[in-house]
Amino acid sequence: MSTKTTKGRGQDRAKVAGAQDYEVQYEKDKMDVSSAKVKDAVKSEGNSRKKVEKKLNK
Repeated sequence: MSTKTTKGRGQDRAKVAGAQDYEVQYEKDKMDVSSAKVKDAVKSEGNSRKKVEKKLNK
């Protein structure tokens, strides 16, 4: 079961919303990289959290 947002939509924790500053900040802090690297990873790999984190681990 997914958590509902304040707008009633389900959250998808398996994806990274590259346009959302808080999501970029979370990945930036978690992976210890710059915001630009997170955004580049989302742009090149899509918004799959697994793929973005794999790209950032290289």
